[in-house]
Amino acid sequence: MEYTFLGRTGLKVSRLCLGTMNFGPSTDEKEAFSIMDAALDAGVNFFDTANVYGGENRRGWTEEIIGRWFAQGGNRRERVVLATKVYGPMEDENDGPNMERGLSTYKIRRHLAASLKRLQTDHIELYQMHHIARSATWDELWEAFQALVQQGTVDYVGSSNFAGWHITLAQAKAKERHFLGLVSEQHKYSLFCREPELEVLPASEHHGIGVIAWSPLAGGLLGGNALNPDAGSRTANQAKAIEKHRSQLEQFSALCKELGESEANVALAWVLSHPALTAPIIGPRTLKQFEDTLRAVEIKLDSETLTKLDEIFPGPGKPAPEAYAW
Repeated sequence: MEYTFLGRTGLKVSRLCLGTMNFGPSTDEKEAFSIMDAALDAGVNFFDTANVYGGENRRGWTEEIIGRWFAQGGNRRERVVLATKVYGPMEDENDGPNMERGLSTYKIRRHLAASLKRLQTDHIELYQMHHIARSATWDELWEAFQALVQQGTVDYVGSSNFAGWHITLAQAKAKERHFLGLVSEQHKYSLFCREPELEVLPASEHHGIGVIAWSPLAGGLLGGNALNPDAGSRTANQAKAIEKHRSQLEQFSALCKELGESEANVALAWVLSHPALTAPIIGPRTLKQFEDTLRAVEIKLDSETLTKLDEIFPGPGKPAPEAYAW
């Protein structure tokens, strides 16, 4: 496994981040335990989750599974850089009118305490805002997060699904408080979703914020089974997406065959090639799916291959702010 620093911090994390969203709804606890054990054995020390994972009426389920895995001992907790998130509703009647999506000092305090209990730990390495909170000021949010860092319950603060403007404003407000601010941004990024190259990636790179890519396989489109007629049933939306992008998928598959690599691993290697990227999030449902992704960190795409991928999956244009300058 390869490692890199998380943004401008001195913390090293694996270049693959284990996503756990499937644990519970799609992956039973026994398989989830096997995947997490295999991740540690392979050197993957970066695990991502969220308090809302588990599905409607089961929010928190995924964190509970991870907590029971930690409780087995064997230095599992000590070996993991754990990331979780706060923002969404947790179906807790005690939240009252504060149950809705959003952030506040009140909600951050309550939801962190609940996450720690489910995860059976006393601290979180990376606590992430799952979305931008438009009804809260940065003065309130940074005061709340600073207190958690000072208490030792949170090491670093990250964001998710922020725009470039949000990132820049957040860092400016953190600097006013002499606070480190954001160290990571978790964002949707793949060969099929390159809009972040316009704003989010340049802003993150400028501010020393490590980008963690979610959905790097575009919801499975780049996973290698999209063109397989025997891959099983698909939803109407999935079938529609495959037909819409069939030409690109066929060209991509042909290129991967030339390289002698799987589509999924080439797609992950492409994400890893961007200088702003810390790690893509892999979300395996099975142990085999996890094991198959480990090859991605070993693949180094040359300039000719990167050019071919640009031709198949065109980017959005020049990076910001040059895309808007003339």
